[in-house]
Amino acid sequence: MNLSNLQPAEGSVQSNTFRRGRGHASGNGKTAGKGHKGQKARSGAPRPGFEGGQMPLFRRLPKRGFTNINSKDVVGINVGMLDNFFEDGAVISVETLVESGLVKHPRDGVKLLGNGEVTQKYTVCGLWASEGAKSKIEAAGGKFEEN
Repeated sequence: MNLSNLQPAEGSVQSNTFRRGRGHASGNGKTAGKGHKGQKARSGAPRPGFEGGQMPLFRRLPKRGFTNINSKDVVGINVGMLDNFFEDGAVISVETLVESGLVKHPRDGVKLLGNGEVTQKYTVCGLWASEGAKSKIEAAGGKFEEN
């Protein structure tokens, strides 16, 4: 037995579709698993995070900064890495970068950065590139294509 095949004991887990409050014979009748009286036994019990009137944790912690909804999550790749993954004359796009394993999950795009040297010709399509990356690829005989 190891951590990858642990599972709860048979019969110890009930599905969430279990119907509560359907009489004594169901095994969960009368108070329907809520115990006797008290705030948590009634409808409209306090929301998650309620601490009985004490200043809740999410309000005690300081708030810093904000999340810009217009920001883009762009993956940067240095041109020096291309020689390790692609042959001479290869067409480089987001799809080929994912297939080669150089990029895992590009959300909003991929940008080529100018760090490293390029020794082979590449045709780059559908990627952003810095000025340094463009000049190095074009100096090696490569070219850029628009989508």
